[in-house]
Amino acid sequence: MTKFLLSTFITLLFCGFVLAQESKPLKILEKPLPQLTQEQIKQNIFAQGTIALKVEFLATGKIGSISPITKLPYGLTENAVEAAKKIRFEPAIKDNKPINTSKIVLYTFLYGWIKETDRVEDTKEDNSKVDEKAEAVLKKAVEKLGGEKYLQVKSTVGRGRFSILSGGAIVSFQSFVDVIVHPDKERTEFKDGAKTVQTNTGDTGWIYDGNAETINLQNKDQIESFKRGLRVSLDNLLRGYWRGKGVLSYVGKRAATLGKRNEVVKLTFDDDFTVEFEFSDENLPVKALYKRLNADKEEIKEEDRYAQFVDFQGIKTPLIVDHFSNAVQTSRINYESIEFNKTISEKIFAKPNNPKELKKDLKL
Repeated sequence: MTKFLLSTFITLLFCGFVLAQESKPLKILEKPLPQLTQEQIKQNIFAQGTIALKVEFLATGKIGSISPITKLPYGLTENAVEAAKKIRFEPAIKDNKPINTSKIVLYTFLYGWIKETDRVEDTKEDNSKVDEKAEAVLKKAVEKLGGEKYLQVKSTVGRGRFSILSGGAIVSFQSFVDVIVHPDKERTEFKDGAKTVQTNTGDTGWIYDGNAETINLQNKDQIESFKRGLRVSLDNLLRGYWRGKGVLSYVGKRAATLGKRNEVVKLTFDDDFTVEFEFSDENLPVKALYKRLNADKEEIKEEDRYAQFVDFQGIKTPLIVDHFSNAVQTSRINYESIEFNKTISEKIFAKPNNPKELKKDLKL
Protein backbone atom coordinates (compact mmCIF):
# COMPACT_ATOMS: atom_id res chain seq x y z
CA MET A 1 0.00 0.00 0.00
CA THR A 2 2.82 2.37 0.91
CA LYS A 3 4.53 1.72 -2.43
CA PHE A 4 1.21 2.40 -4.22
CA LEU A 5 0.66 5.70 -2.40
CA LEU A 6 4.23 6.76 -3.10
CA SER A 7 3.85 5.89 -6.75
CA THR A 8 0.59 7.83 -6.94
CA PHE A 9 2.17 10.82 -5.21
CA ILE A 10 5.07 10.84 -7.68
CA THR A 11 2.63 10.62 -10.62
CA LEU A 12 0.53 13.48 -9.28
CA LEU A 13 3.66 15.53 -8.64
CA PHE A 14 4.81 14.94 -12.22
CA CYS A 15 1.40 15.88 -13.63
CA GLY A 16 1.40 19.02 -11.52
CA PHE A 17 4.79 19.93 -12.93
CA VAL A 18 3.54 19.42 -16.49
CA LEU A 19 0.49 21.52 -15.73
CA ALA A 20 2.66 24.27 -14.37
CA GLN A 21 4.58 24.30 -17.65
CA GLU A 22 1.48 24.26 -19.87
CA SER A 23 1.84 25.83 -23.32
CA LYS A 24 -0.85 26.39 -25.96
CA PRO A 25 -0.74 27.93 -29.43
CA LEU A 26 -2.82 30.92 -30.44
CA LYS A 27 -6.45 29.94 -31.11
CA ILE A 28 -8.52 31.99 -33.57
CA LEU A 29 -12.16 32.11 -32.49
CA GLU A 30 -13.53 34.39 -35.19
CA LYS A 31 -11.99 35.98 -38.30
CA PRO A 32 -14.48 38.41 -39.90
CA LEU A 33 -14.33 39.04 -43.65
CA PRO A 34 -13.34 42.56 -44.76
CA GLN A 35 -16.20 44.80 -45.87
CA LEU A 36 -16.37 47.04 -48.94
CA THR A 37 -17.42 50.66 -48.55
CA GLN A 38 -20.37 51.99 -50.56
CA GLU A 39 -17.92 53.94 -52.71
CA GLN A 40 -15.95 50.78 -53.47
CA ILE A 41 -19.14 48.91 -54.37
CA LYS A 42 -20.02 51.64 -56.88
CA GLN A 43 -16.56 51.32 -58.49
CA ASN A 44 -17.22 47.66 -59.41
CA ILE A 45 -13.64 46.80 -58.43
CA PHE A 46 -11.77 44.64 -60.92
CA ALA A 47 -9.02 42.99 -58.89
CA GLN A 48 -7.83 39.69 -57.54
CA GLY A 49 -5.06 38.59 -55.21
CA THR A 50 -4.16 37.89 -51.61
CA ILE A 51 -3.31 40.43 -48.93
CA ALA A 52 -0.86 39.21 -46.28
CA LEU A 53 -0.85 41.02 -42.94
CA LYS A 54 1.57 40.51 -40.08
CA VAL A 55 -0.68 40.78 -37.03
CA GLU A 56 0.37 41.04 -33.39
CA PHE A 57 -1.87 39.05 -31.01
CA LEU A 58 -1.39 40.47 -27.52
CA ALA A 59 -1.44 38.54 -24.25
CA THR A 60 -4.32 40.79 -23.15
CA GLY A 61 -6.57 39.28 -25.83
CA LYS A 62 -6.45 42.40 -27.99
CA ILE A 63 -4.98 42.97 -31.47
CA GLY A 64 -1.74 44.95 -31.51
CA SER A 65 0.17 46.28 -34.51
CA ILE A 66 -0.80 45.27 -38.07
CA SER A 67 1.76 45.50 -40.89
CA PRO A 68 0.83 44.78 -44.54
CA ILE A 69 3.36 42.50 -46.25
CA THR A 70 1.52 42.26 -49.56
CA LYS A 71 -1.09 44.74 -50.75
CA LEU A 72 -3.95 45.24 -53.21
CA PRO A 73 -5.15 48.59 -54.62
CA TYR A 74 -8.55 50.37 -54.40
CA GLY A 75 -8.40 50.56 -50.60
CA LEU A 76 -8.67 46.78 -50.26
CA THR A 77 -5.61 46.60 -48.01
CA GLU A 78 -7.21 49.11 -45.66
CA ASN A 79 -10.39 46.99 -45.62
CA ALA A 80 -8.33 43.95 -44.64
CA VAL A 81 -6.56 45.84 -41.84
CA GLU A 82 -9.91 46.93 -40.38
CA ALA A 83 -11.15 43.34 -40.50
CA ALA A 84 -7.99 42.06 -38.78
CA LYS A 85 -8.60 44.48 -35.90
CA LYS A 86 -11.85 42.60 -35.19
CA ILE A 87 -10.34 39.10 -34.96
CA ARG A 88 -11.37 37.30 -31.75
CA PHE A 89 -8.80 34.92 -30.29
CA GLU A 90 -7.38 33.17 -27.28
CA PRO A 91 -3.75 34.24 -26.66
CA ALA A 92 -0.91 31.78 -26.93
CA ILE A 93 0.14 30.26 -23.59
CA LYS A 94 3.71 29.60 -22.50
CA ASP A 95 4.66 28.34 -19.04
CA ASN A 96 1.01 28.78 -18.07
CA LYS A 97 1.07 32.50 -18.96
CA PRO A 98 -0.48 34.30 -21.97
CA ILE A 99 2.14 35.80 -24.30
CA ASN A 100 2.31 38.15 -27.29
CA THR A 101 2.67 36.44 -30.69
CA SER A 102 2.85 37.57 -34.31
CA LYS A 103 1.12 35.68 -37.11
CA ILE A 104 0.53 36.04 -40.84
CA VAL A 105 -3.14 36.59 -41.70
CA LEU A 106 -4.30 36.19 -45.31
CA TYR A 107 -7.32 37.77 -47.03
CA THR A 108 -8.16 36.84 -50.63
CA PHE A 109 -10.07 39.12 -53.01
CA LEU A 110 -11.43 37.67 -56.27
CA TYR A 111 -13.84 40.36 -57.52
CA GLY A 112 -15.17 40.07 -53.96
CA TRP A 113 -13.86 38.85 -50.61
CA ILE A 114 -13.41 35.07 -50.42
CA LYS A 115 -14.23 33.27 -47.17
CA GLU A 116 -11.19 31.34 -45.99
CA THR A 117 -10.85 28.93 -43.10
CA ASP A 118 -7.78 28.14 -41.07
CA ARG A 119 -5.66 30.64 -42.99
CA VAL A 120 -4.01 32.15 -39.91
CA GLU A 121 -0.65 30.49 -39.71
CA ASP A 122 2.51 30.62 -37.66
CA THR A 123 5.06 33.03 -39.08
CA LYS A 124 7.71 30.33 -39.31
CA GLU A 125 5.36 28.01 -41.18
CA ASP A 126 4.31 30.82 -43.51
CA ASN A 127 7.80 31.94 -44.55
CA SER A 128 7.56 29.62 -47.53
CA LYS A 129 4.46 31.50 -48.64
CA VAL A 130 5.40 35.09 -47.85
CA ASP A 131 9.03 35.93 -48.55
CA GLU A 132 9.40 39.46 -47.20
CA LYS A 133 12.63 40.10 -49.09
CA ALA A 134 11.06 39.08 -52.40
CA GLU A 135 7.96 41.14 -51.64
CA ALA A 136 10.19 44.15 -50.94
CA VAL A 137 11.71 43.82 -54.43
CA LEU A 138 8.22 43.84 -55.96
CA LYS A 139 7.15 46.79 -53.85
CA LYS A 140 10.12 48.90 -54.99
CA ALA A 141 9.49 47.97 -58.63
CA VAL A 142 5.81 48.91 -58.40
CA GLU A 143 6.72 52.28 -56.88
CA LYS A 144 9.23 52.85 -59.67
CA LEU A 145 6.64 52.09 -62.35
CA GLY A 146 3.96 54.35 -60.92
CA GLY A 147 2.78 53.03 -57.57
CA GLU A 148 -1.00 53.06 -57.17
CA LYS A 149 -1.47 54.29 -60.75
CA TYR A 150 0.30 51.17 -61.98
CA LEU A 151 -1.69 48.87 -59.69
CA GLN A 152 -5.02 50.39 -60.72
CA VAL A 153 -4.61 49.70 -64.44
CA LYS A 154 -7.61 47.73 -65.73
CA SER A 155 -6.92 47.84 -69.47
CA THR A 156 -3.98 48.51 -71.79
CA VAL A 157 -3.98 49.42 -75.48
CA GLY A 158 -0.58 49.26 -77.19
CA ARG A 159 0.34 50.08 -80.79
CA GLY A 160 3.63 49.47 -82.55
CA ARG A 161 5.66 47.03 -84.61
CA PHE A 162 6.42 43.35 -84.12
CA SER A 163 9.61 42.07 -85.79
CA ILE A 164 10.87 38.53 -86.35
CA LEU A 165 14.64 38.10 -86.29
CA SER A 166 16.99 35.45 -87.65
CA GLY A 167 20.76 35.53 -87.54
CA GLY A 168 20.64 38.88 -85.78
CA ALA A 169 18.69 40.54 -88.62
CA ILE A 170 15.02 41.46 -89.04
CA VAL A 171 13.45 39.11 -91.61
CA SER A 172 9.86 40.39 -91.35
CA PHE A 173 7.73 42.83 -89.39
CA GLN A 174 4.10 43.71 -88.85
CA SER A 175 2.26 46.64 -87.32
CA PHE A 176 -0.01 45.68 -84.44
CA VAL A 177 -2.73 46.87 -82.07
CA ASP A 178 -2.80 44.99 -78.76
CA VAL A 179 -5.81 45.31 -76.45
CA ILE A 180 -5.65 43.81 -72.95
CA VAL A 181 -8.31 43.74 -70.25
CA HIS A 182 -6.47 42.46 -67.21
CA PRO A 183 -5.93 39.82 -66.06
CA ASP A 184 -6.70 37.37 -68.90
CA LYS A 185 -8.35 38.94 -71.95
CA GLU A 186 -6.32 39.97 -74.99
CA ARG A 187 -6.95 40.77 -78.63
CA THR A 188 -4.00 41.43 -80.95
CA GLU A 189 -4.38 42.53 -84.56
CA PHE A 190 -1.38 42.18 -86.89
CA LYS A 191 -1.23 43.78 -90.32
CA ASP A 192 1.31 43.45 -93.09
CA GLY A 193 -1.12 43.77 -95.99
CA ALA A 194 -3.54 41.06 -94.83
CA LYS A 195 -4.83 41.10 -91.28
CA THR A 196 -4.43 38.47 -88.56
CA VAL A 197 -6.44 38.66 -85.34
CA GLN A 198 -5.59 36.57 -82.29
CA THR A 199 -8.03 36.75 -79.38
CA ASN A 200 -7.96 35.00 -76.00
CA THR A 201 -10.22 34.97 -72.97
CA GLY A 202 -8.95 32.74 -70.19
CA ASP A 203 -9.09 29.13 -71.43
CA THR A 204 -10.61 29.95 -74.82
CA GLY A 205 -9.39 31.66 -77.98
CA TRP A 206 -9.88 32.15 -81.71
CA ILE A 207 -7.80 33.30 -84.70
CA TYR A 208 -8.78 35.17 -87.86
CA ASP A 209 -6.65 34.53 -90.96
CA GLY A 210 -7.08 37.47 -93.34
CA ASN A 211 -5.46 35.65 -96.27
CA ALA A 212 -7.88 32.73 -96.10
CA GLU A 213 -10.70 34.83 -94.58
CA THR A 214 -11.39 32.17 -91.94
CA ILE A 215 -12.03 32.17 -88.21
CA ASN A 216 -10.88 29.13 -86.24
CA LEU A 217 -10.82 28.20 -82.60
CA GLN A 218 -7.34 28.05 -81.13
CA ASN A 219 -5.93 24.60 -80.50
CA LYS A 220 -4.65 23.37 -77.14
CA ASP A 221 -1.03 24.37 -77.82
CA GLN A 222 -2.01 27.91 -78.84
CA ILE A 223 -4.11 28.39 -75.72
CA GLU A 224 -1.34 26.99 -73.51
CA SER A 225 1.11 29.39 -75.15
CA PHE A 226 -1.18 32.32 -74.31
CA LYS A 227 -1.60 31.17 -70.71
CA ARG A 228 2.16 30.74 -70.36
CA GLY A 229 2.59 34.29 -71.66
CA LEU A 230 0.29 35.53 -68.90
CA ARG A 231 2.28 33.69 -66.24
CA VAL A 232 5.63 35.13 -67.30
CA SER A 233 4.38 38.71 -67.78
CA LEU A 234 5.44 41.61 -65.60
CA ASP A 235 1.82 42.58 -65.00
CA ASN A 236 1.04 39.12 -63.63
CA LEU A 237 3.97 39.40 -61.24
CA LEU A 238 3.69 43.01 -60.10
CA ARG A 239 -0.09 43.28 -59.97
CA GLY A 240 -0.33 40.02 -58.05
CA TYR A 241 -2.61 38.03 -60.37
CA TRP A 242 -0.50 34.96 -59.46
CA ARG A 243 -1.40 35.11 -55.78
CA GLY A 244 -3.15 31.99 -54.62
CA LYS A 245 -1.64 30.08 -57.56
CA GLY A 246 2.07 30.12 -56.70
CA VAL A 247 4.84 31.07 -54.28
CA LEU A 248 7.28 33.98 -54.55
CA SER A 249 10.85 33.63 -53.26
CA TYR A 250 14.02 35.72 -53.19
CA VAL A 251 16.90 34.20 -55.17
CA GLY A 252 19.66 36.76 -54.57
CA LYS A 253 21.80 38.94 -56.80
CA ARG A 254 23.05 37.99 -60.27
CA ALA A 255 25.81 39.50 -62.37
CA ALA A 256 24.57 42.01 -64.97
CA THR A 257 26.31 44.38 -67.38
CA LEU A 258 29.14 46.77 -66.51
CA GLY A 259 29.89 45.17 -63.17
CA LYS A 260 26.35 45.67 -61.90
CA ARG A 261 24.18 43.06 -60.24
CA ASN A 262 20.46 42.48 -60.61
CA GLU A 263 18.15 41.34 -57.81
CA VAL A 264 16.33 38.13 -58.68
CA VAL A 265 12.99 36.77 -57.48
CA LYS A 266 11.42 33.45 -58.47
CA LEU A 267 7.75 32.70 -58.97
CA THR A 268 6.92 29.01 -58.60
CA PHE A 269 3.41 27.98 -59.62
CA ASP A 270 1.45 25.11 -58.14
CA ASP A 271 2.34 22.87 -61.10
CA ASP A 272 6.08 23.62 -60.55
CA PHE A 273 6.38 25.94 -63.56
CA THR A 274 8.90 28.61 -62.55
CA VAL A 275 9.80 32.10 -63.76
CA GLU A 276 12.71 34.21 -62.58
CA PHE A 277 12.52 37.99 -62.80
CA GLU A 278 15.54 40.28 -62.62
CA PHE A 279 15.46 43.90 -61.44
CA SER A 280 18.17 46.53 -61.88
CA ASP A 281 19.70 48.55 -59.05
CA GLU A 282 17.25 51.29 -60.14
CA ASN A 283 14.38 48.88 -59.33
CA LEU A 284 13.34 48.55 -62.98
CA PRO A 285 12.37 45.14 -64.42
CA VAL A 286 15.15 43.84 -66.66
CA LYS A 287 14.43 40.21 -67.57
CA ALA A 288 12.02 37.30 -67.25
CA LEU A 289 13.54 33.82 -67.62
CA TYR A 290 11.74 30.49 -67.90
CA LYS A 291 11.86 27.12 -69.66
CA ARG A 292 9.45 25.23 -71.90
CA LEU A 293 9.38 22.01 -73.92
CA ASN A 294 9.14 22.19 -77.71
CA ALA A 295 7.25 19.74 -79.95
CA ASP A 296 10.16 17.30 -79.72
CA LYS A 297 10.09 17.49 -75.90
CA GLU A 298 13.40 19.36 -75.88
CA GLU A 299 13.92 21.96 -73.17
CA ILE A 300 14.10 25.53 -74.47
CA LYS A 301 15.39 28.40 -72.34
CA GLU A 302 13.24 31.48 -72.95
CA GLU A 303 14.06 35.04 -71.97
CA ASP A 304 12.26 38.38 -72.25
CA ARG A 305 14.31 41.56 -71.91
CA TYR A 306 12.78 44.97 -71.19
CA ALA A 307 14.27 48.30 -72.25
CA GLN A 308 13.58 51.99 -72.87
CA PHE A 309 11.07 52.73 -70.13
CA VAL A 310 8.87 55.73 -70.96
CA ASP A 311 6.17 57.46 -68.93
CA PHE A 312 2.57 57.17 -70.21
CA GLN A 313 -0.16 58.67 -68.00
CA GLY A 314 2.16 58.56 -65.00
CA ILE A 315 3.05 54.90 -65.57
CA LYS A 316 6.48 53.78 -66.75
CA THR A 317 6.42 50.99 -69.32
CA PRO A 318 9.09 49.45 -71.61
CA LEU A 319 8.87 50.46 -75.26
CA ILE A 320 11.10 47.55 -76.27
CA VAL A 321 10.63 43.88 -75.40
CA ASP A 322 13.18 41.48 -76.91
CA HIS A 323 12.63 37.74 -76.84
CA PHE A 324 15.42 35.14 -76.83
CA SER A 325 15.27 31.35 -77.21
CA ASN A 326 18.40 29.47 -76.09
CA ALA A 327 20.27 32.80 -76.03
CA VAL A 328 19.35 33.65 -79.66
CA GLN A 329 17.10 36.65 -80.31
CA THR A 330 13.94 35.65 -82.18
CA SER A 331 11.68 38.71 -81.97
CA ARG A 332 11.31 42.33 -80.89
CA ILE A 333 8.28 44.36 -79.88
CA ASN A 334 8.56 48.12 -80.46
CA TYR A 335 5.73 50.06 -78.85
CA GLU A 336 4.93 53.46 -80.36
CA SER A 337 2.08 54.38 -78.04
CA ILE A 338 0.32 52.98 -74.97
CA GLU A 339 -3.00 53.95 -73.39
CA PHE A 340 -4.19 52.84 -69.97
CA ASN A 341 -7.70 52.41 -68.56
CA LYS A 342 -9.49 53.02 -71.85
CA THR A 343 -13.06 51.67 -71.80
CA ILE A 344 -13.06 48.39 -73.73
CA SER A 345 -16.22 46.68 -74.98
CA GLU A 346 -16.52 42.99 -74.14
CA LYS A 347 -17.79 42.47 -77.70
CA ILE A 348 -14.30 42.69 -79.20
CA PHE A 349 -13.32 39.42 -77.49
CA ALA A 350 -16.33 37.47 -78.76
CA LYS A 351 -15.83 35.25 -81.82
CA PRO A 352 -17.65 36.84 -84.82
CA ASN A 353 -20.00 34.75 -86.92
CA ASN A 354 -18.90 36.41 -90.15
CA PRO A 355 -15.22 36.88 -91.14
CA LYS A 356 -16.19 40.04 -93.04
CA GLU A 357 -16.73 41.80 -89.71
CA LEU A 358 -12.97 41.57 -89.06
CA LYS A 359 -11.97 43.37 -92.24
CA LYS A 360 -12.99 46.64 -90.60
CA ASP A 361 -10.55 48.56 -88.43
CA LEU A 362 -10.88 47.90 -84.71
CA LYS A 363 -12.78 50.70 -82.99
CA LEU A 364 -12.05 51.35 -79.33
